[in-house]
Amino acid sequence: MRQAIGVLLGCVGRASAVCAMVVALVAAGSGAALAQGADAMVGAPQPWGMGLQASGGPIKDAISSFNTLVFWMMVAITIFVAVLLAYAMWRFRASANPNPSQTSHNTALEIAWTVVPVLLLVVIAIPSFRLIYYQDRAVDAEMTINVQGRQWYWHYAYPDHGNFTFDSYPVADQDIRPANGQIRGLSVDNPLVIPVGANIRILTTGQDVIHSFFVPSLGVQKYTIPGRTLETWIRADRPGVYYGQCNQICGVNHWFMPIEVRAVPREQFNAWTEQARTRFAQGLAPVHPSQIAAAEPAAPAPLSLAEARR
Repeated sequence: MRQAIGVLLGCVGRASAVCAMVVALVAAGSGAALAQGADAMVGAPQPWGMGLQASGGPIKDAISSFNTLVFWMMVAITIFVAVLLAYAMWRFRASANPNPSQTSHNTALEIAWTVVPVLLLVVIAIPSFRLIYYQDRAVDAEMTINVQGRQWYWHYAYPDHGNFTFDSYPVADQDIRPANGQIRGLSVDNPLVIPVGANIRILTTGQDVIHSFFVPSLGVQKYTIPGRTLETWIRADRPGVYYGQCNQICGVNHWFMPIEVRAVPREQFNAWTEQARTRFAQGLAPVHPSQIAAAEPAAPAPLSLAEARR
């Protein structure tokens, strides 16, 4: 029995070493990909993509970390069970054991297969609860955005910037311009614009039925329920465009509710809010945030000789 356990532990050890090497290679590849796109990113589905979307903020970083933990725990358990099953099939085959053992109980083994799964669940539960509370609401939010799901479009409000509101509809297929970075089924006419690096409180509600505000690369998913206001938060640490969709079946045009979040530098965000507040009040579409250059500080006016002597 001791010899069998030794062989089993040796196999598991070698399998763990292989898993560690694979993790290192994946991490190295991910680091290189992030280094190449350090300036701006596009959070959207990729052809033949595997795994989660690239992270654009701290919430998605935490989600990705938890997902990696659970994934490799599952890999280790699968390898252990597969090795144990293969060894049992080989070691206790009929040709090698014409007279099988009649043992029906093993106290130590029964305690082990009860305690070990409990410990594994504890290892999963602690970071899981921590992540749930981390996602729940913003600490020291710099601004608030109200998000309302409607059949079938999104309605946004900026109460901290003049309380202007606007609707967001998808760009029609015939109007999509791939050269401008637009993506069919995801690009919208009026994107949600946020400043890079800001903790933003999101308050969601629904007008008619339940919708879901879901942006994978920012790690946010919150239902919009009629008659209720729910809170969550987002932060984009890198400039870029982050796409999402309503992921709650809300009617015949459920597919017609894409989300486009544009994270821009603070100066560019301030310039966008100034003109958006005026143009939306006039019933006009604002200038697209990608077409607004970041405001540069004005050069100081030259002093006259008399002013310089004061």
